[in-house]
Parts: sequence; C-alpha cells; structure tokens
Amino acid sequence: MLQISPAPFRSILILQTKFIGDLVLASALARNLQLGYPGVGIVFLCEARFASFLTAHGIASDVVTFRRAMMRGSPLQRGRELYSMVRRLRRHRFDMTIDLTDSKTSRIISSLVNAPTRVGYHPSERPLRWHERQPANVRARPFGFGERHYLYRYLSPLEALGVDLRVRAPSMRPLAVETARALALLDKYHLRRSGFVAVHAGASFLGRRWQPERFAAVIDEIARETGLDFVLVGGPDEHKAADEIAARTASPVVNFVGALSLETLLALLKEARLFLGNESGPMHMAAAAGTPVVGLYGLTNPIRWGPVGVASIALQPSMPCECVASDFCKPTDPSKACCVWRLEVGPVTDAVREILARTEKQTANALSRYA
Repeated sequence: MLQISPAPFRSILILQTKFIGDLVLASALARNLQLGYPGVGIVFLCEARFASFLTAHGIASDVVTFRRAMMRGSPLQRGRELYSMVRRLRRHRFDMTIDLTDSKTSRIISSLVNAPTRVGYHPSERPLRWHERQPANVRARPFGFGERHYLYRYLSPLEALGVDLRVRAPSMRPLAVETARALALLDKYHLRRSGFVAVHAGASFLGRRWQPERFAAVIDEIARETGLDFVLVGGPDEHKAADEIAARTASPVVNFVGALSLETLLALLKEARLFLGNESGPMHMAAAAGTPVVGLYGLTNPIRWGPVGVASIALQPSMPCECVASDFCKPTDPSKACCVWRLEVGPVTDAVREILARTEKQTANALSRYA
C-alpha cells in the first residue's frame, strides 16, 4: 500500500460521473479536501450540464466534462468520447485521483490518468470480473467513519487519506446574482420568502414518481390549512407530471418546471419554507441550501439516501413491498421499482404538517433578519 506523503497535494481529480444529487453529496468531500490541503485545485470529471454549477459554487476550481449520450452510444462513439476525455484529463498532471463512481469505465479512466496517488474503493460496489483490475494504490472502505448513509461513501476517501472530517453535510450558498433572480421571480408571482412550498414531482423513472393526483391532494389540504403557496420545480423533461398536478389542484400553483438553471433553482429552494418531492437531485439541493425536506421513497433505503443536514422526514411504504406493478417494475432494482406508488396521501400530509411545526420558530427567526 502506498505511503501518503505529508507534502500537500496541488491538484486532485474527483471522478463523479453520476447525477446532480451525487454531486451535491460529493461536494462535502471537496470541501474537506480544500480544508485539509489549503490551496489545492479540485477538478471534477462530470457530465457537461453540471459544469457551471460546480465551478460557480466553489465545489470545483475546474471541470472536465463528458457527454453521456456519447458514452451510451456505439462502440465507436464511446471510444472517441473516452479518448477525448482522457486526453484532456492528462493535461492537468494530477497528483491524485479519487474514483467515487467506482465503475468499470471510471477505473479505466483512473488507470489511464495514472496520477501518483489513486484512491478507490476496496471492495468495489460490484465485484470486479476476472479481467478487471483496481488501479487504486490507496483503498477506501465502502463506507467511512462508521456511518451508513451514502454521503459517507463519498467521504470515505478522507479516512483512507488521513484527512480530518470537518464538514459532515453538504452546504451550498446561492450566488448573489441568482438570489436576486429568485427574488425577482417571487415578486413577479406574488410569492413570499418562506411563504411557499417547493414541490418536485419528477424522477428519472416513472416508478419513482409519486402519483400527480396525490401531490395535488396534499397541496390543496396544506394550502387550505396554512395559506402557503406552492411552486412546482423540475427539469425540462418533467413537464407532464407538473401539468397534471396544476390541472388537478383547486389551489393555484406556480409552475417553474423547465424554466430554471440549476444555479437559480438552488437560490429558489433556499427561499422555500419546505421542499416536498420524490427522492431526487433537487431534494439533496434543497437540503444543502438549508431548506426542510419531506422526501418520498420507494425501494431505495432512506437510511442510505435520505436528506442530510436539515429537519426532514423520509417516507417509505412498509417493506417488503406488496407489488402494485409487477408487469412494469424491476423489484430488485431500487432505481426501477414502483414501491413509492403505495404511499398514501394521509401520511405525506401529516409529515408536511410535522416539519412545518418543527421549523416554525427557525423560520420566524430567519424572516426577522430579512425585515
């Protein structure tokens, strides 16, 4: 095993080729590395659409991007994308690589970049096949610091490197210009700071999306009881669920789905009284912004993937799941299972009430600072 030099590292590559929620959790690793190695340059390998978000919020000093569509294309397309990616990475002459993705492709990239210090997991999340190898010379435990949440998978390299764990949860401050944009939107639609609930009804797979009519029922009940407004958020490909919710609610909702950059979305979530939504990247963004969360889960274990660092409730139907879509879902794959459909409206409404009550004093104090 490599002996870690006490000399500070100048440049570190973090391979995190997953999605925005993973990048938000990985931001805590980046922050700890910045504190542990003052002046270090942190570079992320990530999908192109996340690049500006990482650099704008100081998570990375630079990024090297890839196109996911090309990596899922023909062998020729994948080869060209991989060649271009590695070429750009090697120009940085990294002192260290940290492979958070832990995939066959990320291990190939780490091997080809060939930094003197290469951090990877031992054992890997999926056992390596006979022809694969782990290029790491510093091996991190699957979960570090005795914890079970996936955040601590991304923090585990600190333990392997002997770096102090100073930041235990992601925390993101919106840019001033994005806060101004968010406040302008609130003013335009007559929304109050901490006077609205942000709702995200999207997810990467249909089975992970709680039913729109149930979101609508919660919105109407909480709006009637509290006078809070409701804002729908999500990406450009999530219009359908948002449109169904807007059509079914008696209460007016403001629909921002597909209209906000990630930077503006973070600023808007910071101003929300509460986030309500499916397990998703925006849920982790809301938590990192300091906004209380009610998260809706299916087969995915909220002990591993729940919101961290804020007042929150993660709801999951009783397990094992009484399958409601046996011809559609893949019951062994949390990313393609429909268990969240079994959540009823009542427990979700109760969870929203509970979080609103628990955070009432905190919100009042925050609002007094605005006055």
